[in-house]
Amino acid sequence: MFCSRRAGLVRRLWRQRCTAAAPEDGPGTLKLAAHALFKKLKDEELELLVQVVESQGAWESNCVWAPRGAKQGLPPQVLVCRLFRWPDLHHSQELKHLCYCAGGCGDLAALCCNPHHFSRLAVPETPPPPYSKASCGPSWPDESQDLGTQLLEFSYSSGDWSDTSLSWSTIKDGCWCKLAYWEHRTRVGRLYAVHEASVSVFCELPWGSGFCLAQLPAAHRSHAVRRARGKIGRGLLLSREPGGIWAYNRSEHPIFVSSPTLSPPGACRVTVLKVLPGYSAKVFDYEWARGKGGWRLPGEGPCDPHSICISFAKGWGPCYSRQFITSCPCWLEVLLNRLC
Repeated sequence: MFCSRRAGLVRRLWRQRCTAAAPEDGPGTLKLAAHALFKKLKDEELELLVQVVESQGAWESNCVWAPRGAKQGLPPQVLVCRLFRWPDLHHSQELKHLCYCAGGCGDLAALCCNPHHFSRLAVPETPPPPYSKASCGPSWPDESQDLGTQLLEFSYSSGDWSDTSLSWSTIKDGCWCKLAYWEHRTRVGRLYAVHEASVSVFCELPWGSGFCLAQLPAAHRSHAVRRARGKIGRGLLLSREPGGIWAYNRSEHPIFVSSPTLSPPGACRVTVLKVLPGYSAKVFDYEWARGKGGWRLPGEGPCDPHSICISFAKGWGPCYSRQFITSCPCWLEVLLNRLC
């Protein structure tokens, strides 16, 4: 009876595998390696793995432990991530443990092979040709806009954060950051203080505890905002880890991130990094920021060196039709505590 139950669990697992396979995977190669791994898992670990892959990581689950020292071509975590999430994955160096995975805490006797305890590392992509010939200097306001819009958009293009709604990071009440949710140029709701080491930001319940954007009141939302909000889904996970802040994209659409520490030396603009679904990026580096003080972009005004901007589904900057973050329908401002 126990053998037939395990066989049934393995069949359920195999039905959940990714249909595409990497070109180097010969016929049956992954299947043989997978069955060898499944045999080494305890019954409760195998059942947990089935629940995780069938739910596609919709809930925060425990680690699935696999014994170390198995003689197989791929490490267990690479094998399961290739089977159930990323068929083109090659090396463990492409993966990052999420902050709630115990498998990332050092040299343990077993390895976590829960595929939804990992993200892929985002790398800067080669940007497409820009939509407009935007220079690296500050863009002057459009005279046809109202004065408030002119000042707000110019503050972003020039790096001048003097607008009172875009506050410098002067948090002193014990939290490591505060979150502000914006729709175009309008901030919606109050600041959300974060005291835990990580926080989930999502649109609709029930994606667990965290910053639920659906609970923020708004008098009127345009069609563009409603359409963008529909793409937020599970949103993102922000975590404060040794060395910096990480963002994990849990949604089914890209997120776009900018912070002073993402820009290479000598950059003429703040870099906007595209983070694909299932990927993570280190969006703020404490060591980099510690030596910068009052940071300036060449030819532009001062920027807050302790803030991060994240847009859901829509990019901005010289490579996109939207030149300013305030043109994005739904975005998040992360104000970091300078004392952390």
